[in-house]
Amino acid sequence: MGNNFFKAHYIRVAGMIALLGNAVLAVVKLLLAYLSGSLAVMGDGIDSTSDVLIAIVTLVISGIISRPGDREHPWGHARAETTATMVLSFVIFYAGAQLVAKSAGQLFHQDFTREVSVLAISATIVSIIGKSLLAVLEYHYGTIADSDIVRANAMNMKNDIIMSAAVMLGLVASHFLKCPILDPIIALLVGLWVIKNAVSLFTQINTELMDGNTDNALYRKLFDAVMSVEGVDNPHRARIRKMGSFVAIDLDIEVPPDMSVYEAHEKAEQVEFAVRSSISDVYDIMVHIEPSGSDSHQPKEQYGLSPELL
Repeated sequence: MGNNFFKAHYIRVAGMIALLGNAVLAVVKLLLAYLSGSLAVMGDGIDSTSDVLIAIVTLVISGIISRPGDREHPWGHARAETTATMVLSFVIFYAGAQLVAKSAGQLFHQDFTREVSVLAISATIVSIIGKSLLAVLEYHYGTIADSDIVRANAMNMKNDIIMSAAVMLGLVASHFLKCPILDPIIALLVGLWVIKNAVSLFTQINTELMDGNTDNALYRKLFDAVMSVEGVDNPHRARIRKMGSFVAIDLDIEVPPDMSVYEAHEKAEQVEFAVRSSISDVYDIMVHIEPSGSDSHQPKEQYGLSPELL
């Protein structure tokens, strides 16, 4: 489980970068919003403030997932990352819904005749540059740690870049082109796009919480690894579930019926080694041994996959 501590370290680094970067951006945007009187920039600043809270959650989670298993959590604490990522999906959804509601309200009330200050436009430029740098760093550390929550945070920052760019376009149109209605229209479209990303993230994490796995390539690697072990046949009832950045695997294999318990155990050990060599970040493997042919007279299985089902 040394990899778990290694991943937790990079998650903490990503959390600290996000925390400090978003705190600076939030202060700058809120200050420029106050000086310019722009509600759009004020909303962007509030969004960065919510990102500070997300970064704090990320730091807390990095400490939780590094804990070993205990009486209440014998599987360990890796699923804390999954839970936090689901909460993050709601935060992203809320930000998008706020943008949609605000822009729709402006269109409905035709509240888009206010003059826009150059300070407000400057705030969006600062936001785009700062968020771009943070998104690159978060994707980098999210890839190293193979962390869903860090990658989700990077996606949230990417959404913030698009959101700030849309706000900037609207402010520029209002200030220079004398066409202020573009501001709420662009903001409305961006808000809907952010909501779509939040729903996509929620769907992905919900699959994980239900012990699902839509990556058939993982199952192919599993079956190929099993069949590479001489004397092992018919891998079936295979189940792969995610636990944060790791995967847990259960499967049945068949060995010759005249094989001794010791030899069958050795084959199971070889299967585990082959699987771990083929699939990275395996948390645990449970291999159930059956004598060859026993699967044919068992009742139809209600769970797990076999090679022919892929």
